[in-house]
Amino acid sequence: MGGGGVWSVPPRTRGNPCLLAVLPTDELCSGYGLVESPRWHDGRLWFSDWTGGRIVAVDDAGATEVIVEHRSLPMCFDFLPDGRLVLVSNQERALLTLEPDGTLATYADLGSLSEFGGNDIVVDGRGNTYVNSGNFDFASGPPPGEVQPGLVGLVTPDGAARVVADDIAFPNGMAVTADGRTLLVADSYRNALVGFTIAEDGSLPERRVWADLGGDNPDGVCLDASGAAWYADVPHRRCVRVAEGGEVLQTVDLDRDAFACMLGGLDTTHLYAVAAVWPGAAGWTTHTDWDGQVVRIPVDVPGAGWPAR
Repeated sequence: MGGGGVWSVPPRTRGNPCLLAVLPTDELCSGYGLVESPRWHDGRLWFSDWTGGRIVAVDDAGATEVIVEHRSLPMCFDFLPDGRLVLVSNQERALLTLEPDGTLATYADLGSLSEFGGNDIVVDGRGNTYVNSGNFDFASGPPPGEVQPGLVGLVTPDGAARVVADDIAFPNGMAVTADGRTLLVADSYRNALVGFTIAEDGSLPERRVWADLGGDNPDGVCLDASGAAWYADVPHRRCVRVAEGGEVLQTVDLDRDAFACMLGGLDTTHLYAVAAVWPGAAGWTTHTDWDGQVVRIPVDVPGAGWPAR
């Protein structure tokens, strides 16, 4: 492990320049493909290697263990309230759970949500699972028009699935606030974090722009105890902490494209980022030189909400 990281607030941001600092960035592990979906769970950082077809757990000493082997692009995952891992399988067009005997079992059929499969996932404190989809051929790009095909689906604990939000240009990372009342969705193509009020039945009746991110393209997202959000920005190779309304609070720059981030650690005050070399939408299914890695950065504010720690 080792390396260095520089925290900076670029000139374009609206944050406080007094937050400039230099902090160490540790590389926990490397040599992976397209890494995504970091989750702090049971004392380790879990992440998916989409192109390697596996979910891996790494501890703070850098020791790794392959937990799941399954081929799917994408293959995001989270954890149900009973502790079971649940993953998005586009191969099966379903949510699959990792059972105690190591097998994968069908939890919900996602075929009714989108013919193009799912993308990211978050499970809230009531056991409701939100799964989103760009709902178009990613390599070809979205269809023209003001109304976009991206959607968010809800899978209730009984396995029933339905669409609860639409008109998202490209939905990526999602998080639920600590009070369980708001779902955040990173809309990568509209450069925003979109907020939805969560109703008692899990539906999303109220929509607003939670944070306008200017020219940033948010991917994976998580929340901290102050109510701020961290998001990873692939093309700008950084993770950014932003307040509701859009004020930039902190930025950490990486040496490769940042796909997602998660707050965790044994003292809950570390930001874990997964990063790799992105070849662009047209070549990502055949690209091999990903150089995917997991890095760790100390922060002051611990995580909150869901994905849960």
